Amino acid sequence: MAVAVRITRDTVPLMADVSIRELRNQGGEIVDRAAGGESITLTRSGRPVAELRALRPSLSMEALVVRASRLPAVDPDALRADVDSLMDFSL
Repeated sequence: MAVAVRITRDTVPLMADVSIRELRNQGGEIVDRAAGGESITLTRSGRPVAELRALRPSLSMEALVVRASRLPAVDPDALRADVDSLMDFSL
């Protein structure tokens, strides 16, 4: 399997290019690589068409509650004043 390595978009990690044919013929191996943390760009006729990478695990309810508790308090009156100062309601 020919693997071209390149930097894509604004990411620093290198990504391997895999053709649709290689994915069809060696799908299990390629999915295992992605599940192991490798990002893979799928190509058709040499052009990138999709990206294959592992899913991030879902956050537990406890983790969401902890994250929410770290958010700053919102002053609704100040928020409204900020929005009003940005919007042109004369239209």
